[in-house]
Amino acid sequence: MAFWKPGTIAPGTSLDRETEKETNEALVTFVDRGTSLSIQQQRKRLPIYKSRDQILYLIEKYQTTIIVGHTGCGKTTQIPQYLNEAGWAANGYVVACTQPRRVAATTVADRVATEMNVKLGEEVGYSIRFEECYSPTKTRIKYMTDGMLFRETFTDPLLTQYSVIMIDEAHERSLYTDVLLGILKKILKKRPELRIIVSSATLDAEAFYEYFNTNTTNDSEKDNASIISLEGKMFPVDIHYSKTPCSDYVEASIQTVFDIHVQQPFGDILVFLTGRDEIDFAVGEISERATTLPRSAMKILPLPIYAGLQLEQQLQIFEPAPYNTRKVIVATNIAEASITLEGIVYVIDCGFVKLRAHNPKTGMESLVVTPISKASAQQRAGRAGRVGTGKTYRLYTEDSFYKLNDASIPEIQRSNLAQVVLHLKALGIDNVLRFDFLTPPPAELMIRSLELLYSLKALDDHGRLTMPLGMQLAEFPVDPMLGKILLDSYKFQCGEEMLSIAAMLSVQDVFIIPSNSEIDVDEEKRKFTVEEGDHITLLNVFNAFITRGKKSARWCHEHCLNFRTLSRALSIRQHLKKYLDRFEVPIESCGNDTVKIRKCLISGYFSQAAKMMPDGSFRTVRDNVILYVHPSSVLFTRNASWVIFHEVVETTKAFMRDLTVIDPSWLAELAPHFYEFKKSEK
Repeated sequence: MAFWKPGTIAPGTSLDRETEKETNEALVTFVDRGTSLSIQQQRKRLPIYKSRDQILYLIEKYQTTIIVGHTGCGKTTQIPQYLNEAGWAANGYVVACTQPRRVAATTVADRVATEMNVKLGEEVGYSIRFEECYSPTKTRIKYMTDGMLFRETFTDPLLTQYSVIMIDEAHERSLYTDVLLGILKKILKKRPELRIIVSSATLDAEAFYEYFNTNTTNDSEKDNASIISLEGKMFPVDIHYSKTPCSDYVEASIQTVFDIHVQQPFGDILVFLTGRDEIDFAVGEISERATTLPRSAMKILPLPIYAGLQLEQQLQIFEPAPYNTRKVIVATNIAEASITLEGIVYVIDCGFVKLRAHNPKTGMESLVVTPISKASAQQRAGRAGRVGTGKTYRLYTEDSFYKLNDASIPEIQRSNLAQVVLHLKALGIDNVLRFDFLTPPPAELMIRSLELLYSLKALDDHGRLTMPLGMQLAEFPVDPMLGKILLDSYKFQCGEEMLSIAAMLSVQDVFIIPSNSEIDVDEEKRKFTVEEGDHITLLNVFNAFITRGKKSARWCHEHCLNFRTLSRALSIRQHLKKYLDRFEVPIESCGNDTVKIRKCLISGYFSQAAKMMPDGSFRTVRDNVILYVHPSSVLFTRNASWVIFHEVVETTKAFMRDLTVIDPSWLAELAPHFYEFKKSEK
């Protein structure tokens, strides 16, 4: 891959001695800091430390404090500790800090517990979907995803146990971050003693300030919001662009890793790709190609990081590499801001990100690979300037960079809002169109969400939440369609089966490719496959795991199954079962009657039905959208006239994932308010 940057040294040429010396000195400082200094000394060396007193003063004086600071300056780990030390977590109160991603919530909580020398789950804890690690009586600092804090408003609408709530990484504008900001603005009117901190890594703080500052006079003394910008030590970063557009950014990323490894001085590499499939492929390829390096060369250690990774695997990226080994961390955009990685000197930016996008005209929500924004590109480049002079290799041309949007579109303007609408109505906010959003979502998205909830019978003719179904759907920690299936399972006597299927749909990467090449993955997969489709295939995998497999890691390895993923599915199933027990929904088993299971699936996913066309493609029944079967589906090589699907992933085409074969007459039978069946169309 050829790169250039006007006025800088091209990659592949030797660095001038001063630059190389500066880089190596910075790395020595980093290694020394991480090994010989005490944790308290490390804390004092963070850029945020000199602003500690000023931050605490602003929090005391103003209801809302907006804090702007580069990733790595210490905002996430230090501010909750400063608040705890200043007494904000006394008298049974808790300091909350929300994160847009589960990975960040768990890893940061672990780090803060280490800094405070306490056991994780006691004074410091975390709460993410399907996993809680905190004490109701001991925890003083609690990290959680923004969605989990929002769910707490169901049982405690004023969030009375919290004295300070910090909304971290607010610049990412995740769906529940935006909703939480609106809820907290309402809570502040009832709880003037509550303090809100909005933390952002980019300079878009003015919008947050104007949103929270209710002072309409010219007297700034009456402001109830303030902004503080933290200084951060950032080393210069050389930006290198591709000379020509890149046709395969995954292959180009792998090649650039080895170009850096062979030609550039010591320093870890951070590679940005779009999703787990690309990351796992890249990590595997780097490992394989590294075996061809000379024995005398520095070793290379590729590590993945993405949202679905187990906590133990997530923490590996923070551990120092073995002697004479260069770490290569291959990440999604989670590494832009949510986590801080020390030791990174080189960044490879593919220029793309995978975003969830909802099309209100078709009612389809897809995972779409799309170009990043300028703000994201700058965030990524900044990762290389933490420990010394760094380099960023952008796998796109300089012209392409200037054509990028300035900032990413907030998630609330491109997402299916059905769950958000459901939750707001559960809080008693019936007129969701008048809710005070930081950025209002398009009317079409709201209308389509209301239509879906009405078709699921979660809303009545007046748009109010139905009882008990609507409220139960709001409380379930899954999307409304999956929740409807679970709540309706008693009608089809298949509650046991639906709990297992719902748990398996909540995890990813069930099948894995083991390092032992003697095992035929396709052959092992066929042992669980059924003609009815993916949902029942997943059910077979789960049942085999808990019966024949006896929840054994060895059995999973022999059958090319992911033991960690199946263990998590088992935990999620137990979690979901508690909800059905609480709602007094009878849980029965239908045995081998797959018709009951498939009909139950239709009760929730009737709007996501598709019919096969003569050319092998599918068209959705309602909106006539062209879709294709995902290669990972068991139906990829089979003919199925009619199917329902769980989600759509858009890469080269719009692919349906997790499909089940259905009889079209069942659509009219189970959703007569949505479909009218005509025999001539069968």
